[in-house]
Amino acid sequence: MRAVRPTRAPSPWQDRPVTTRDDAATSDPIAELAVAAIASALLGRPVPAREGDDSTLNRLGASFVTVDRAGRLRGCIGSLYAARPLRDDITRNAIRALRDPRLPAVTADEWPQLTVSVSVLSKPEPLPVGTIDDIHDLIRPGVDGLTLATKHSRATFLPSVWRSLPEPRSFLAALIAKGGWTVDDWPTDLRVERYTTTSHISPAPRPPLETL
Repeated sequence: MRAVRPTRAPSPWQDRPVTTRDDAATSDPIAELAVAAIASALLGRPVPAREGDDSTLNRLGASFVTVDRAGRLRGCIGSLYAARPLRDDITRNAIRALRDPRLPAVTADEWPQLTVSVSVLSKPEPLPVGTIDDIHDLIRPGVDGLTLATKHSRATFLPSVWRSLPEPRSFLAALIAKGGWTVDDWPTDLRVERYTTTSHISPAPRPPLETL
């Protein structure tokens, strides 16, 4: 049965990037948390405790942490579902992003050129789809992240991937290929979920690690 396009408009606060610098007058605690975790890991130090009353960081949350150097991906690790306090999830994923198994490990020498981005995910929303055309009708270009999953495998694209693949059919075809399936022969038990993100960015350049 053909799914009905939802009429709910996205919140104006969704998917709005918040950029921070280490020396900014108004800091972003979410980006700062990831930067502090990465700096500590590169220096071989324990991650400092960053307790506080920030309700966003204290409640359960899911995040992806992306590390870039001069526009080249150096690591991206994340969680799709909230299973721990957001501050713990960000710290965990920031450290793991330094050793993304797809890429060489990030080194301390790269620190001044690293841009650190944190995407905080909304709760995933299951989509009632039966065909690829149903998915095309339901996803919102530039807004939605998308997850395809079966019992044995899963693939996701963050909303930021729309910048490289702005057409829904290309976006979905690439995600299906990422999962190891094909457009003409995709699993009958495929589950589809969409989500939105809020982006928090700490851009390069940054001061030497030795000064931290």
